Amino acid sequence: MPANAEPAVQPRILLVEDEPGLVLTLADRLAAEGYAVETATDGEQGLAKASAGGFDLILLDVMLPGLSGFELCRRLRQAGIDTPILMLTARTRVVDKVVGLKTGADDYLTKPFDMMELLARIEALLRRVPPRTAKACETYRFGAVQVDFRRAEVLKDGRPVTLSAREYALLRYLIEHRGAALSREELLAEVWGYEPGTTTRTVDVHIAWLRQKLEDNPKYPQFILTVRGLGYKFAA
Repeated sequence: MPANAEPAVQPRILLVEDEPGLVLTLADRLAAEGYAVETATDGEQGLAKASAGGFDLILLDVMLPGLSGFELCRRLRQAGIDTPILMLTARTRVVDKVVGLKTGADDYLTKPFDMMELLARIEALLRRVPPRTAKACETYRFGAVQVDFRRAEVLKDGRPVTLSAREYALLRYLIEHRGAALSREELLAEVWGYEPGTTTRTVDVHIAWLRQKLEDNPKYPQFILTVRGLGYKFAA
Protein backbone atom coordinates (compact mmCIF):
# COMPACT_ATOMS: atom_id res chain seq x y z
CA MET A 1 0.00 0.00 0.00
CA PRO A 2 1.37 3.47 -0.87
CA ALA A 3 2.55 5.47 2.14
CA ASN A 4 -0.16 8.09 1.68
CA ALA A 5 -3.03 5.66 0.97
CA GLU A 6 -5.91 5.49 3.42
CA PRO A 7 -6.69 1.99 4.75
CA ALA A 8 -10.07 0.60 3.71
CA VAL A 9 -12.64 0.45 6.48
CA GLN A 10 -14.16 -2.93 7.37
CA PRO A 11 -17.36 -3.16 5.25
CA ARG A 12 -20.49 -2.62 7.36
CA ILE A 13 -23.61 -4.67 6.63
CA LEU A 14 -27.07 -4.06 8.06
CA LEU A 15 -29.09 -7.29 8.28
CA VAL A 16 -32.83 -6.65 8.57
CA GLU A 17 -34.40 -10.03 9.31
CA ASP A 18 -36.95 -11.26 11.89
CA GLU A 19 -36.13 -14.99 11.90
CA PRO A 20 -33.84 -15.48 14.95
CA GLY A 21 -32.07 -18.59 13.65
CA LEU A 22 -31.26 -16.99 10.32
CA VAL A 23 -30.10 -13.78 12.01
CA LEU A 24 -27.65 -15.75 14.15
CA THR A 25 -26.40 -17.88 11.27
CA LEU A 26 -25.92 -15.00 8.85
CA ALA A 27 -24.40 -12.62 11.42
CA ASP A 28 -21.85 -15.23 12.51
CA ARG A 29 -20.87 -16.19 8.96
CA LEU A 30 -20.61 -12.60 7.72
CA ALA A 31 -18.48 -11.67 10.73
CA ALA A 32 -16.23 -14.65 9.97
CA GLU A 33 -15.87 -13.32 6.41
CA GLY A 34 -14.59 -9.99 7.74
CA TYR A 35 -17.76 -7.89 7.69
CA ALA A 36 -18.99 -5.70 10.53
CA VAL A 37 -22.62 -6.74 10.99
CA GLU A 38 -25.47 -4.93 12.68
CA THR A 39 -28.98 -6.35 12.89
CA ALA A 40 -32.58 -5.14 13.03
CA THR A 41 -35.55 -7.45 13.58
CA ASP A 42 -38.45 -5.38 12.25
CA GLY A 43 -39.11 -2.84 9.52
CA GLU A 44 -39.23 0.26 11.70
CA GLN A 45 -35.96 -0.55 13.44
CA GLY A 46 -34.37 -1.36 10.10
CA LEU A 47 -35.53 1.94 8.62
CA ALA A 48 -34.13 3.91 11.56
CA LYS A 49 -30.73 2.23 11.40
CA ALA A 50 -30.46 2.36 7.62
CA SER A 51 -31.46 6.04 7.61
CA ALA A 52 -28.63 6.84 10.02
CA GLY A 53 -26.20 5.82 7.27
CA GLY A 54 -22.71 4.40 7.48
CA PHE A 55 -23.53 1.01 5.93
CA ASP A 56 -21.97 -0.42 2.77
CA LEU A 57 -24.77 -2.93 2.14
CA ILE A 58 -28.25 -3.77 3.45
CA LEU A 59 -29.55 -7.36 3.54
CA LEU A 60 -33.31 -6.92 3.66
CA ASP A 61 -35.99 -9.54 4.26
CA VAL A 62 -39.29 -8.83 2.49
CA MET A 63 -41.66 -10.22 5.14
CA LEU A 64 -41.01 -8.10 8.23
CA PRO A 65 -43.16 -7.11 11.21
CA GLY A 66 -44.54 -3.58 11.07
CA LEU A 67 -43.05 -2.40 7.81
CA SER A 68 -42.45 -4.64 4.81
CA GLY A 69 -39.12 -4.87 3.09
CA PHE A 70 -40.67 -3.41 -0.05
CA GLU A 71 -41.90 -0.32 1.81
CA LEU A 72 -38.64 0.05 3.74
CA CYS A 73 -36.67 -0.04 0.50
CA ARG A 74 -39.01 2.48 -1.14
CA ARG A 75 -38.67 4.93 1.75
CA LEU A 76 -34.89 4.70 1.78
CA ARG A 77 -34.68 5.45 -1.93
CA GLN A 78 -37.13 8.34 -1.59
CA ALA A 79 -34.89 9.76 1.15
CA GLY A 80 -31.92 9.68 -1.23
CA ILE A 81 -30.14 6.78 0.51
CA ASP A 82 -28.38 4.79 -2.22
CA THR A 83 -26.78 2.04 -0.10
CA PRO A 84 -26.87 -1.24 -2.10
CA ILE A 85 -29.82 -3.43 -1.03
CA LEU A 86 -29.98 -7.20 -1.44
CA MET A 87 -33.49 -8.51 -0.76
CA LEU A 88 -34.01 -11.90 0.89
CA THR A 89 -37.40 -13.57 0.62
CA ALA A 90 -39.25 -16.86 0.66
CA ARG A 91 -41.44 -15.59 -2.16
CA THR A 92 -40.69 -17.10 -5.55
CA ARG A 93 -43.19 -15.33 -7.81
CA VAL A 94 -41.64 -13.26 -10.59
CA VAL A 95 -43.95 -10.37 -9.74
CA ASP A 96 -42.44 -10.13 -6.25
CA LYS A 97 -38.94 -9.90 -7.71
CA VAL A 98 -40.13 -7.17 -10.09
CA VAL A 99 -41.73 -5.24 -7.22
CA GLY A 100 -38.55 -5.50 -5.17
CA LEU A 101 -36.36 -4.22 -7.98
CA LYS A 102 -38.80 -1.44 -8.85
CA THR A 103 -38.80 -0.17 -5.25
CA GLY A 104 -35.02 0.23 -5.52
CA ALA A 105 -33.42 -3.08 -4.55
CA ASP A 106 -30.16 -3.90 -6.32
CA ASP A 107 -30.47 -7.67 -6.18
CA TYR A 108 -32.88 -10.39 -5.03
CA LEU A 109 -32.21 -13.81 -3.48
CA THR A 110 -34.88 -16.41 -2.74
CA LYS A 111 -34.87 -18.50 0.44
CA PRO A 112 -33.58 -21.09 1.02
CA PHE A 113 -30.31 -19.98 -0.54
CA ASP A 114 -26.79 -21.33 -0.63
CA MET A 115 -24.43 -19.39 1.64
CA MET A 116 -21.72 -19.25 -1.02
CA GLU A 117 -24.16 -17.70 -3.47
CA LEU A 118 -25.13 -15.06 -0.91
CA LEU A 119 -21.49 -14.22 -0.27
CA ALA A 120 -20.84 -13.96 -4.00
CA ARG A 121 -23.82 -11.59 -4.43
CA ILE A 122 -22.58 -9.46 -1.54
CA GLU A 123 -19.09 -9.22 -3.01
CA ALA A 124 -20.51 -8.30 -6.41
CA LEU A 125 -22.62 -5.48 -4.95
CA LEU A 126 -19.74 -4.14 -2.86
CA ARG A 127 -17.51 -4.00 -5.94
CA ARG A 128 -19.92 -1.55 -7.55
CA VAL A 129 -19.19 1.15 -4.99
CA PRO A 130 -15.77 2.49 -3.95
CA PRO A 131 -14.57 1.22 -0.54
CA ARG A 132 -14.94 3.63 2.33
CA THR A 133 -11.74 4.90 3.90
CA ALA A 134 -11.04 6.19 7.36
CA LYS A 135 -11.52 9.75 6.08
CA ALA A 136 -14.61 9.07 3.94
CA CYS A 137 -16.95 10.44 6.61
CA GLU A 138 -15.81 13.96 7.43
CA THR A 139 -18.62 14.85 9.85
CA TYR A 140 -20.93 12.94 12.14
CA ARG A 141 -23.93 14.16 14.14
CA PHE A 142 -25.62 12.68 17.17
CA GLY A 143 -28.15 14.53 19.28
CA ALA A 144 -26.98 18.13 19.62
CA VAL A 145 -23.37 17.17 18.89
CA GLN A 146 -21.47 17.51 15.62
CA VAL A 147 -18.01 16.01 15.13
CA ASP A 148 -15.83 17.35 12.30
CA PHE A 149 -13.18 14.68 11.72
CA ARG A 150 -11.30 16.78 9.17
CA ARG A 151 -10.76 19.64 11.63
CA ALA A 152 -10.81 17.46 14.76
CA GLU A 153 -13.49 19.77 16.19
CA VAL A 154 -16.54 18.96 18.31
CA LEU A 155 -19.56 21.22 18.69
CA LYS A 156 -22.55 20.88 21.00
CA ASP A 157 -25.54 23.14 20.40
CA GLY A 158 -23.27 25.00 17.99
CA ARG A 159 -20.64 25.77 20.63
CA PRO A 160 -17.12 24.30 20.70
CA VAL A 161 -16.43 21.49 23.16
CA THR A 162 -12.88 21.18 24.43
CA LEU A 163 -11.60 17.60 24.34
CA SER A 164 -8.15 16.30 25.11
CA ALA A 165 -6.35 14.44 22.33
CA ARG A 166 -7.11 11.13 24.04
CA GLU A 167 -10.78 11.98 24.58
CA TYR A 168 -11.08 12.88 20.92
CA ALA A 169 -9.33 9.67 19.81
CA LEU A 170 -11.65 7.61 22.03
CA LEU A 171 -14.75 9.39 20.71
CA ARG A 172 -13.64 8.86 17.13
CA TYR A 173 -13.00 5.16 17.69
CA LEU A 174 -16.42 4.73 19.31
CA ILE A 175 -18.16 6.50 16.42
CA GLU A 176 -16.27 4.62 13.72
CA HIS A 177 -17.30 1.35 15.39
CA ARG A 178 -20.81 2.47 16.36
CA GLY A 179 -23.21 -0.32 17.19
CA ALA A 180 -20.41 -2.72 18.13
CA ALA A 181 -19.72 -3.78 21.71
CA LEU A 182 -16.12 -2.79 22.46
CA SER A 183 -14.21 -4.32 25.35
CA ARG A 184 -11.99 -2.24 27.60
CA GLU A 185 -9.06 -4.34 26.39
CA GLU A 186 -9.77 -3.43 22.75
CA LEU A 187 -10.10 0.27 23.58
CA LEU A 188 -6.87 0.23 25.58
CA ALA A 189 -5.05 -1.45 22.69
CA GLU A 190 -6.48 0.63 19.84
CA VAL A 191 -6.76 4.07 21.47
CA TRP A 192 -3.99 3.97 24.06
CA GLY A 193 -1.66 1.41 22.47
CA TYR A 194 -1.44 -0.65 25.65
CA GLU A 195 -0.32 -4.26 25.62
CA PRO A 196 -2.94 -7.01 26.15
CA GLY A 197 -3.55 -7.77 29.81
CA THR A 198 -3.00 -4.21 31.01
CA THR A 199 -5.26 -3.36 33.94
CA THR A 200 -6.32 0.26 34.36
CA ARG A 201 -9.48 2.29 34.86
CA THR A 202 -8.43 4.95 32.37
CA VAL A 203 -11.09 3.85 29.85
CA ASP A 204 -13.87 4.26 32.42
CA VAL A 205 -12.51 7.65 33.47
CA HIS A 206 -12.33 8.95 29.89
CA ILE A 207 -15.80 7.59 29.11
CA ALA A 208 -17.13 9.48 32.13
CA TRP A 209 -15.46 12.68 30.90
CA LEU A 210 -16.95 12.28 27.42
CA ARG A 211 -20.40 11.75 28.89
CA GLN A 212 -20.06 14.85 31.03
CA LYS A 213 -19.15 16.94 28.01
CA LEU A 214 -21.43 15.46 25.33
CA GLU A 215 -24.46 13.73 26.85
CA ASP A 216 -27.50 15.78 27.88
CA ASN A 217 -27.79 13.65 31.02
CA PRO A 218 -24.49 11.90 31.81
CA LYS A 219 -26.18 9.64 34.39
CA TYR A 220 -28.54 8.31 31.71
CA PRO A 221 -26.50 8.44 28.50
CA GLN A 222 -28.21 8.06 25.13
CA PHE A 223 -25.15 7.51 22.95
CA ILE A 224 -22.10 6.34 24.91
CA LEU A 225 -23.55 3.21 26.46
CA THR A 226 -22.23 0.66 28.95
CA VAL A 227 -22.19 -2.99 27.93
CA ARG A 228 -22.35 -4.86 31.23
CA GLY A 229 -19.48 -7.23 31.81
CA LEU A 230 -17.64 -6.13 28.67
CA GLY A 231 -17.10 -2.43 28.05
CA TYR A 232 -18.90 0.18 25.98
CA LYS A 233 -20.57 0.90 22.67
CA PHE A 234 -21.69 3.94 20.76
CA ALA A 235 -25.40 3.76 19.92
CA ALA A 236 -25.86 3.53 16.15
